[in-house]
Amino acid sequence: MGLQMNTDELMVFLDREFPQVTGDFAIEDLGEMRIRTRLKVGERHLRPGGTVSGPSIFALADVSVYLAVLAMIGPQGLAVTTNCSIDFMRKPAAGVDLIAECRLLKLGRVLAVGEVLIFSEGGESPVARASLTYSIPPR
Repeated sequence: MGLQMNTDELMVFLDREFPQVTGDFAIEDLGEMRIRTRLKVGERHLRPGGTVSGPSIFALADVSVYLAVLAMIGPQGLAVTTNCSIDFMRKPAAGVDLIAECRLLKLGRVLAVGEVLIFSEGGESPVARASLTYSIPPR
């Protein structure tokens, strides 16, 4: 199948279609059925106690699978999350970005299933693990 969108095309698409998150995410690496993304952690991503909030961690997992799917199928703005399960396993390190390692486990005509491990930058143990299912719109 091969990649249908490259890193630059994905970031232009994300910035155009989701301007509310412009500047929050970066793509570190992209390959067939996989992507590594970064959440550029800022003050607005923190919860009381100074750790990254659960919704921000979820957003990184969700964006990672979304971009991995789009990289494979092309710019389909209406691909949507239909299911998510996330385990918050440990407190993220303070003051560092989060890195998501995502791989697509299945990419069908109608559904895509992805798995994401999220790490504090420089950390060896994941802070969260998520699995997401995306619905792919008919072409």
